[in-house]
Amino acid sequence: MDMIIDRCRSCVVRENAICGGLTDPELRPLSAIGRRRSIAPGQVLSWAGDANLACANLVSGILKVTSATADGREQIVGLLFGGDFVGQLFAQEATLTVTALTECDLCLYPRERFEDVLRGSHALEHALLRRTMTSLNDARERMLTLGKRGAAERIAGFLLDLARRSEDEGDGRRVAIQIPISRGDMADYLGLTIETVSRQLTRFRGLGAITLAKGGRRIDLTDMAALRALADIG
Repeated sequence: MDMIIDRCRSCVVRENAICGGLTDPELRPLSAIGRRRSIAPGQVLSWAGDANLACANLVSGILKVTSATADGREQIVGLLFGGDFVGQLFAQEATLTVTALTECDLCLYPRERFEDVLRGSHALEHALLRRTMTSLNDARERMLTLGKRGAAERIAGFLLDLARRSEDEGDGRRVAIQIPISRGDMADYLGLTIETVSRQLTRFRGLGAITLAKGGRRIDLTDMAALRALADIG
């Protein structure tokens, strides 16, 4: 029995991660350099400005990726979910800080050894390129959201994206999600004020599109069609 390959076969995000399309011979050198690591909410995986030593597949949990603004504030530039690739390849120094928002389980690789495996695997190169292009398209979509869309469209789109990435997919009509960031961070991420975010969420509740749980970050998306209309995505 090949314990290395069996470990990867049983991975819950195998089909969604960059290693999903690899054959057993292609997977073996990557699996051989990986090790599982868990980090607690609030723990930093990597700091901007530190040596860039590792990359990873996120198996479960949610990570936030932040950058420092010119005035020293923290700005969230991305959220990562199970199946996402974590890290900046071919860079000696990290330029972004990665922090756990929830309990996270990762398959961690030494960056330089991962790059060596990457050079020898066309399938892995292709998978990483495809993932990179998807991330680039997502970034362009977010730029469009911040530049052209109103507050309701931004917030509805954010909630729908969280639902899409949620492990609890619901029944297609009603989905329960946990907002992984504070309303202040949500406002910064969407280019809005906290007051605007709160006002729009209250409006969505009044329209029957969502239900807000008291004292927590859980939101039930009770009318997906209404949310899609609010996000103007049909």
